[in-house]
Amino acid sequence: MKRIVLNSDVGEEAGFDEQIMPFISWCNIACGVHAGNDQVIQKTIDLALQHQVKIGAHPSYPDRENFGRVVMNISYEDLVETLTEQIQKVKYYTEEMGGKLHHVKPHGALYNEAMKNEEVANAIINSVKNIDKSLIIITPKDSLIPYICKENIEVKYEVFADRNYNEDLTLVSRSENNAVLMDPKIILDHVLNMISEGKVRTIKGEEVSIYFDTICVHGDNPKSVEILEYLYKEFLKRNFVLK
Repeated sequence: MKRIVLNSDVGEEAGFDEQIMPFISWCNIACGVHAGNDQVIQKTIDLALQHQVKIGAHPSYPDRENFGRVVMNISYEDLVETLTEQIQKVKYYTEEMGGKLHHVKPHGALYNEAMKNEEVANAIINSVKNIDKSLIIITPKDSLIPYICKENIEVKYEVFADRNYNEDLTLVSRSENNAVLMDPKIILDHVLNMISEGKVRTIKGEEVSIYFDTICVHGDNPKSVEILEYLYKEFLKRNFVLK
């Protein structure tokens, strides 16, 4: 049987977290910098614990104004410091509430920049090392992170159900009209191609090989609940193992 791990970015005050939790295995909680705050973090942890969802920290560039989706000119030292503080905050509240932090998934521009910027990739890795080397880092397969990590920190690879891809496996820019997918049936076809063929159909219609351990649906996608519920039910029909 094929095991599918669905994850979602939550704690971003999009309004869907409570409805999302029953359909995902892992969640990535905003650390109060690009979105959320201490109260939102605690509320989201509580939801995750209720639904037995593994908890991850979702740190970002310290840029609430742009929702962490713009690359910042920030020193390496300052970036490591803010990422360490962000991850530590989610870890602290998770443990205080009786849970255990499972992973770290960078957010937005930080996530994308780590694919090609060695300094940013190192900053993410070292912030995790500052806290707990047993934490898993979630990243795309072609990011620099797994190449720098080597055997020191476990890495899991991620693909996106609700985003279109370019030929180089970067995500189509959100400035483009067709960057975000919202139709559950189109998304199911998009994902089943990755699962069964190990390939993603790019924005230009090419089939490109892709590898993953977990599939993300963005928690701020207006159709996130509908998408996740549909995928969950369709996966069960196909006897996929979920959760």
